[in-house]
Amino acid sequence: MPEPLPLLIDTHAHLDHAQFDEDRDAVIARALEQGISRILSVGCDLESSAANVRLSAAHAQVFAAVGIHPHDAPQADDAGLAFLAKLLQQSEKVVAVGEIGLDFYRDRAPRDTQRLAFRRQIALARHVKKPIIVHDRDAHDEVLAILREEGAAEVGGVLHCFSGDTTMARACLDLGFYLSFPGTITYPKNDAAREVVRAIPIDHLLVETDCPYLAPQAFRGKRNEPAYIRHTAAMIAEIKGLSLEDVARITSRNACKLFGIGDIDQSGKIAYRIRDSLYLNLTNRCSNACTFCAKFKEFVVKGHALKLDHEPDFTEVIRAIGDPTRYSEVVFCGYGEPLLRLDLVKEVAAWLHQQGVKVRVNSDGQANLVYGRDILPELAGLVDTISVSLNAADSETYLRICRSPFGERAYPGVKEFLRRASAHIPEVIATVVTLPGIDVAACRAIAKELGVKFREREYNEVG
Repeated sequence: MPEPLPLLIDTHAHLDHAQFDEDRDAVIARALEQGISRILSVGCDLESSAANVRLSAAHAQVFAAVGIHPHDAPQADDAGLAFLAKLLQQSEKVVAVGEIGLDFYRDRAPRDTQRLAFRRQIALARHVKKPIIVHDRDAHDEVLAILREEGAAEVGGVLHCFSGDTTMARACLDLGFYLSFPGTITYPKNDAAREVVRAIPIDHLLVETDCPYLAPQAFRGKRNEPAYIRHTAAMIAEIKGLSLEDVARITSRNACKLFGIGDIDQSGKIAYRIRDSLYLNLTNRCSNACTFCAKFKEFVVKGHALKLDHEPDFTEVIRAIGDPTRYSEVVFCGYGEPLLRLDLVKEVAAWLHQQGVKVRVNSDGQANLVYGRDILPELAGLVDTISVSLNAADSETYLRICRSPFGERAYPGVKEFLRRASAHIPEVIATVVTLPGIDVAACRAIAKELGVKFREREYNEVG
């Protein structure tokens, strides 16, 4: 029996468009067959907004956004806004205000009219507490300025068909906005968009078709439809070095957080897959309280919730693993320091080695300080790789960013742990999170001096 397709959400479609009049139901059915679990169909004017609300009522997997596109900005008068407000109250399936924004490329409406329409619809979104879907074409600076001036961060939203550079992308993320990408990222010459996807954390990304427009490369020149979104997700997976399943899980979670579409699994995972590796989450306790740790914002890694309601025992961990031979490696990691559960790590690692599975431990390198003895000989023959967070080139910086309870002993202890590890574990890696101000070159030199490998970990990209 074939594996079920990873479920995706098309966060921007125009199912009301005339191009779908002959086969709309079939288009929606094909999307469902291709694992598209939800479709957000987006209004561009009063008529299309009403049509999408009707579509959302008729189809379980279709949701609606209502708004006035900058091309139709004159509709955003008092009567038009009242009409949108009524639609927004019609159903829980009307989840956003959009698409709204500025289009200084075609200029089909006077720019002052566009600006006013944009501001008024942001105010409407704030009033009804719904996120916004932003159209931005050749108007990057003004779009950002209006989002800031009108307090759009209060409700959040997405820059759809994002066309800005990485600087603008980071400015949008600072406002708490998501960025959405259509099939255009699959076009051979669109390196600029792929660079933005590469540069920003995937927990701020959404996928869309903008159908019937912007079909991916495999269907370029043809009518686009929600079923084709899988090609866009596959390209994001390739760019980010993830699996399609990872991208589907993460972007669907993002869509649920922003629009309330779909369901978020909040149960704390003991075992969770990223790419072709299985990670084990044994504890949420940690020696350090690192300033950059994402768990202080949310206990989530690559779409997996990791906040445990209890610390699992051996039987629970083995049950959660299932067949370990399906994975390229099993990694003790999670949102906590796995070596705080040293006995369990040893017991599970021994069982994994009996199955012929490669074992890695991700650690803060302070276990010897925790236990008051050298625990590394106990890992010999059980652990193939250990990855240790060095994170700084000096003790003062380490304490400032890692906030270790061991004070001045912490950083020398981590270095000594790395130095000793090579005698007992085949592969030892010192890692550093590329926080602003960290001297990565100096950290690399320290790793070389200690006789271990070195790896940079991208700041704000967990997992």
